[in-house]
Amino acid sequence: MADITKLEAFVTQVRRDIVRQVHKVNSGHPGGSLGCTEFIVALYQEVMQRKEGFDMNGSEEDLFFLSNGHISPVFYSVLARSGYFPVEELNTFRLLNSRLQGHPTTHEGLPGIRIASGSLGQGISVAIGAAEAKKLNKDTHLVYALCGDGELQEGQNWEAIMYAAGNKIDNLIVSIDLNGQQIDGATDSVLPLGNVRGKFEAFGWEVVTVEKGNNIQAILDGMHEAKAKTGQGKPICVLLHTVMGNGVDFMMHTHAWHGIAPNDEQLALALAQNPETLGDY
Repeated sequence: MADITKLEAFVTQVRRDIVRQVHKVNSGHPGGSLGCTEFIVALYQEVMQRKEGFDMNGSEEDLFFLSNGHISPVFYSVLARSGYFPVEELNTFRLLNSRLQGHPTTHEGLPGIRIASGSLGQGISVAIGAAEAKKLNKDTHLVYALCGDGELQEGQNWEAIMYAAGNKIDNLIVSIDLNGQQIDGATDSVLPLGNVRGKFEAFGWEVVTVEKGNNIQAILDGMHEAKAKTGQGKPICVLLHTVMGNGVDFMMHTHAWHGIAPNDEQLALALAQNPETLGDY
């Protein structure tokens, strides 16, 4: 049974890490990072079956691919606090020669990073390759991926979505961060996504909806349902209804904080709303 209080404390600390990382270098993407904090914490602390240490083959363990790589602040924080690399290294976010670049890349050799994901729309394709490799290797573990909703405007996704269903990639769970916002405004204004559930179902996927995508228990319940649907001939999509900027009141419900950093005053406000729980780096 998951310790929800413990997971929520983890989430609060990760929020602090996010705003502190982007504030220090006056650049980065806090909004989407905050909106996906509960999900990525739940994934790494409860949902995924992980081995100690890290290797790129990832055999006999679940794998995760972050497709919307601009939300690297949340990813780096969760990886560090899950033991992949020292928490203190978060202090090097976006600095020259750091392993923690603005968009994750593999050539720096940062443990936990399996894909370079600055360019949007590629993560599902890569995750499918990993899922097929697991099938070939008789490895029964699962492959997870996370995409942004605005990212679904990239055409490569839909080739991958069609391929996954056509080839019965049923060890794959792709979650979509449905926050309704992207860099230039609401997704409905930039390019409406329409009925996302209907689209995935039309392409032959099983779909699970998590209406409260910033609620740890709701996420755990949704992912449990998604896992139960694997191995039955269809890939699984989880529609995660989130709020961009969740946990920092002035960053919520707007695209404005997609890619700007808080100033000193705003940082203080954000930190006051998220008291230190696991210790700051």
